[in-house]
Amino acid sequence: MAAVTIDSLLQNPTLLFRPKAKVLLKPPRSLDCSRNRKLPLSRGSCLCSFNPRRTIHVVRASSSETALIGNFDISSSDDILYKDIFPVKRIEKVEGKFFIRLDRSKDQHDWQFTVGCSLPGKWILHWGVSYLGDSGSEWDQPPKGMRPPGSIPIKDYAIETPLKKLSEGDIFHEVKIDFNPISEIAAIHFVLKDEETGAWYQHRGMDFKVPLVDYLEDDGNIVGAKRGFGVWSGALQQFSNVLLKSEASHADSQNNSIESKDSKNKNRCLEGFYEEQSIVKEVSVGNLVSVAVRKSPETGKVVVCLETDIPGDVVVHWGVCRDDAKIWKIPAAPYPPETTVFKNKALRTLLQPKATGNRSGALFTLDEEHFGFLFVLKLDDNTWLKFKENDFYVPLLGTSSVPGQYGQSDSTSEEISSKSYTDGIINEIRNLVSGLSSEKSLKTKKKEVQESILQEIEQLAAEAYSIFRSSITTVPDEVVSETETTKPAVKISSGTGTGFEILCQGFNWESHKSRRWYMELKEKASEISSLGFTVIWLPPPTESVSPEGYMPKDLYNLNSRYGTIDELKELVKSLHEVGMKVLGDVVLNHRCAHFKNQNGVWNIFGGRLNWDDRAVVADDPHFQGRGNKSSGDNFHAAPNIDHSQEFVRKDLKEWLGWLREEIGYDGWRLDFVRGFWGGYVKDYLEASGPYFAVGEYWDSLSYTYGEMDHNQDSHRQRIVDWINATNGTAGAFDVTTKGILHSALERCEYWRLSDQKGKPPGVVGWWPSRAVTFIENHDTGSTQVLSSLESFTLPLFHFF
Repeated sequence: MAAVTIDSLLQNPTLLFRPKAKVLLKPPRSLDCSRNRKLPLSRGSCLCSFNPRRTIHVVRASSSETALIGNFDISSSDDILYKDIFPVKRIEKVEGKFFIRLDRSKDQHDWQFTVGCSLPGKWILHWGVSYLGDSGSEWDQPPKGMRPPGSIPIKDYAIETPLKKLSEGDIFHEVKIDFNPISEIAAIHFVLKDEETGAWYQHRGMDFKVPLVDYLEDDGNIVGAKRGFGVWSGALQQFSNVLLKSEASHADSQNNSIESKDSKNKNRCLEGFYEEQSIVKEVSVGNLVSVAVRKSPETGKVVVCLETDIPGDVVVHWGVCRDDAKIWKIPAAPYPPETTVFKNKALRTLLQPKATGNRSGALFTLDEEHFGFLFVLKLDDNTWLKFKENDFYVPLLGTSSVPGQYGQSDSTSEEISSKSYTDGIINEIRNLVSGLSSEKSLKTKKKEVQESILQEIEQLAAEAYSIFRSSITTVPDEVVSETETTKPAVKISSGTGTGFEILCQGFNWESHKSRRWYMELKEKASEISSLGFTVIWLPPPTESVSPEGYMPKDLYNLNSRYGTIDELKELVKSLHEVGMKVLGDVVLNHRCAHFKNQNGVWNIFGGRLNWDDRAVVADDPHFQGRGNKSSGDNFHAAPNIDHSQEFVRKDLKEWLGWLREEIGYDGWRLDFVRGFWGGYVKDYLEASGPYFAVGEYWDSLSYTYGEMDHNQDSHRQRIVDWINATNGTAGAFDVTTKGILHSALERCEYWRLSDQKGKPPGVVGWWPSRAVTFIENHDTGSTQVLSSLESFTLPLFHFF
């Protein structure tokens, strides 16, 4: 992995892609770049390092092959059988500077706190303050007069302020915060965030703390001048420090009103400081790999020319295949210069620098009998580049056309397939609607047939809407051409049940206290069934940090406060015997860690699913995840799981399958589905095949000046959007209807029970087959009483 100076990247801005990166703190050091022939250096800086190459057996190239290198021009289209350009992305380290400064403002009355960063990016200062007398590590929002322009409040504890360049020629993005030293503020707290990458810059897993009083306890995260030590050497130790002494004591300038404040404030003595250090950020950089194939008129062999603009030493790990199965084989000699044999399975060739331009390449001479040329690029022992997660593939046998650049042959077929698929859905909906609405059809069709057609329209609409909303192109397994008239197969999910289910929540917020809840519920199985309930929702079964089960830890440990795994199996068996379906409460959004990382942050997991911090989203500063940005809202009490990671999805699908088989669950109640994209839920449900699944998308309704709005379309739209993201494979609790019932019954405002079109105002009015209406649950009707209807005259359908 190469490290380059920030100046070199700024000279080539077109190479920068929108990155998904992390920011690392890197101490200054001397690095060797003598072997990197193509890296542009700046101002004598040398910031590239490579491990020495190991001694290996080199297969010498023939003289005829070497002579060909100067004769093959990849840009020429004459006699070329195949040509393509593949875009690739690689991770590169970029170095810059980060500084913190505290000094007097220009008027010499107030003080000014400044944070700056020289790295490119959309930098945000996420900050807050603590006041005199505060205990603990919680932040508060600063006074409004202290907030710079463009600041945005984050709930009730922080402010986010963008860093900006003050003028065109400035290197640093910075933000300045003015404050009065004679105030109740004891310290400024902050972390730095790169909005483009989702990377957070912290101090040993904690926030930076700049004290404004003398007596604050050092928790290891204080920056700034320390009293009695002159120039501060601090925990970071790599900062270059310039101490700016305050010119006068503030105590002497206090008027009578200030003297009446806390006595500790009288002893405040601010000292200016400036601290600076190197900061390293990993960014995604785009490069191109060019490939051309022609037949040599001199030898009759096929010649493959490969070039790239990737700097540094690039090794091509390559082979050939003899059929469409693309099984790697080693071809016969000759080979290009600097070629070695790798475990008798492939060849490795070090690309040679071109005479002109910052490019390197090689020529590969192959017999005509080969079907294709396979390769991947090796940048170092840990960095391999592929094309769309697969090996690069260049057809050799029968190549007779130039498909175009940037892999467009693949993307074109994908666009055609996707368009024809969505057109097929639209045409099928039109046909069904036409058949249903025709006067003759309405007179002859039975009610059951009409309902069946409506359900099919609903499923097709959900699928079409999901394709429209998704940023990922959906390509069906079987490509449907535009000329085909047969409709695409639509998979009807089993996760929505029959539509006639009556669901009972089989626990409340206090049920875990009995320590034998499973056995108590088993004794009441027949009674619950006799009341007409057809489905029962059981509590979270896993080991949990919280006794209620909603802070899961080891997912495969099903001994909880509600009982043992064996007792759970007995309960499920008893419920099945009385004809009831059983839902397991699964918490997929977050998971509590078993171990701390090197910075003392809880983000390393144990048990059977022993994930590391790659399984944690990157945009929650509390848990230092190395995954991607969250696809939903963060739950800040525990590490939020990154469902975009393939290994996470694979493990969770296996776990859900294990619960179905081992315990006998028939479906799922999905906790806090606001936290991750509904498309992942679709993946999990298709893998586990539940009879019934319902998501908890709990969100605040719309209010104006404390009064609930009559129009709650925006609220139910968010729930419907989530159901659409699951492709209609799951239902959702109709939280909209629940909230409206409260206002309607509390004030006898029964006009709220219909929307502007005269339909039910909740999800049930828009998508009744996916709306799971409810009156109470463990959060609302239990001892928490967050939003209960029990004070109103209304029949309630909760058992406990």
